[in-house]
Amino acid sequence: MDKHLKVLHIDAASSFYRVERFPVGPFWGPVDLGLHLTGREAGRQGVLNFGTGLLAGSIFPGSNRLIFTGHSPCWGGFYVSAMGGAGLIFDDLGINMVSLHGRASTPSVLVLNREHGEEVQVQIVPIDVKSVWDKGGVYALMDLVFARWAGDFKQTPRVLAVGPSAAETDFGAIASAPYQDGHSTHADCWAGRGGFGSKLFREHGICAVIYGGTCLDEDFRDRTVADEWFKARYEKQLAAKDFEATAKYRFDPKFNTGGTFGVNYSTLQGRLMAFNYRSVLWSEEQRTALNKTCVTDHYLKQFNEETIATKQQRTCGEPCAAVCKKLNGKFKKDYEPYQTMGPLCGVFDQRAAERLNHAADSAGFDAISVGGVLGWLMECLHDGLLMPEDLGVSATPRWDADKFDVVGDSAHNADLGIALIESILLRRGLLDLSLGARKLARRLSREKNRAIGGKFVFLANARNGWMVPNQYWNAGAMSPMPVMGKYYMYYGFDFVPPRELGRLNANRMIQEILIDDLGFCRFHRGWAEEMAPEIVERVWGNSARFLEVVKATAGRINSRNVAVFWESERDIDYVLGFLKRKRDVEGDKNPELDKWIKAFEADARGAALDFWFEIRKGISETLTTLV
Repeated sequence: MDKHLKVLHIDAASSFYRVERFPVGPFWGPVDLGLHLTGREAGRQGVLNFGTGLLAGSIFPGSNRLIFTGHSPCWGGFYVSAMGGAGLIFDDLGINMVSLHGRASTPSVLVLNREHGEEVQVQIVPIDVKSVWDKGGVYALMDLVFARWAGDFKQTPRVLAVGPSAAETDFGAIASAPYQDGHSTHADCWAGRGGFGSKLFREHGICAVIYGGTCLDEDFRDRTVADEWFKARYEKQLAAKDFEATAKYRFDPKFNTGGTFGVNYSTLQGRLMAFNYRSVLWSEEQRTALNKTCVTDHYLKQFNEETIATKQQRTCGEPCAAVCKKLNGKFKKDYEPYQTMGPLCGVFDQRAAERLNHAADSAGFDAISVGGVLGWLMECLHDGLLMPEDLGVSATPRWDADKFDVVGDSAHNADLGIALIESILLRRGLLDLSLGARKLARRLSREKNRAIGGKFVFLANARNGWMVPNQYWNAGAMSPMPVMGKYYMYYGFDFVPPRELGRLNANRMIQEILIDDLGFCRFHRGWAEEMAPEIVERVWGNSARFLEVVKATAGRINSRNVAVFWESERDIDYVLGFLKRKRDVEGDKNPELDKWIKAFEADARGAALDFWFEIRKGISETLTTLV
């Protein structure tokens, strides 16, 4: 196997490019190398890196993630974002990573083609992207780029594209979809978190990338040998163990459903987060009643009947038993987007959620973040803190949980969400998200009503950095980690004392970096985390060094940790609600849990600050001891 990682540096301003090689050993993959390249550019215009792990193109399922790294425009620090399946075709370029520098003078498409010779052919071609976006957003751009350039490739290429949100906000995503028989499939994949679509477009002037090639490098393809490794550890062959580990994402017979949407909503019970997290302030009886009538008996039922029963599912573009892309026609159903642009916005009907999610996806937004922003703006409208004319819309939400019409009110709220998306893109009224939602919350709180910012649930970082949390109601999701919005934290539903939670967060981050650095999809983490060091040892012969680099990378990322204490009162409500539910509903008798609840009830902000810093201590004492 190759002992070097090959990075293709491209200057978008001049189209100049060169290849730089880094030895395997000091560097192992797109995360640790991406951190190095990002740090090397400190003080100058930043870089956007994207590439694959060393096992891309191998027989290991889930090993073809395309990993993006760089300074995130919305988080305000180093970030890692991953896209499923897109690394399989990238591997045909014969390189491990692209590092993009400079800025094209006009919106352009980056074309990377390795069909002849030893070099990747690089072109940067101007395009009238706004006229394309007007015809269908990010999907229209993907189709136009594919139609214009795919004929230049011997094998079917892959397209990355951004939507108009990349131009108007700091949380635009990067989208891609596998193409089959000349047409795009509906199994679109996203590098959503971190706003790298905004970075690609605003900082580098690139609106799309099309890439492919015919380079045949040395990939690990010996299934017999791999099966021996797996049988020694699990007494199962690779395929059997992977099938077992990915059951949740395919079909879980325990719940008679599958995918993140199906399994998460089947197990939600009273942990429902709805109406911009107002539900964390409710009684358990109110949450479970809404969950039963609007989710279990309708929203989830529709999904199971339309998607699971009909087996509408696909992969992300690589051979994989998980078939995690759950579809209903052209609509792809994942839990977190259909949660933030579902119950969080007062939408509990699949038809309404499909329309709202499709509008956000077409605009190219990070779906989780835009759903969190929409829910916040809707609550401000509902409570009269903002008027419809302030936001360029003509309605207020229907959020009466006791009299909720699951179809009619969901449709109304989805229409309002779509109108708000249009207002964000057109900067109607007071809606200017060019510098991010945290900046907007500050301005609206200052100019309109101080209560506005207190209703926005987000994690704060550095001066203006922000991130809508992952949609799991627990304390880990609100932790002061150096990278949030991904699963670089502990997200179990048990109560863990905050300092220990910090340690668990840190160790979870190390494990997540381990699989990201090798380009593994986390849906395969049931075996990938355990087997990765052994695979590295067998193939490259230095697993101890690999683990050392992974741990050092986690420590170096944490050395840049500039997390900021919760700025929103609803953040504190969120954490206290989780703690009280553990004690009062689930019967957790841990005396430390009761101690923290009493402290919150006596002085909510003071206790929250202590709780937050205790988590931070656990993080720091775990990660700063790494060499």
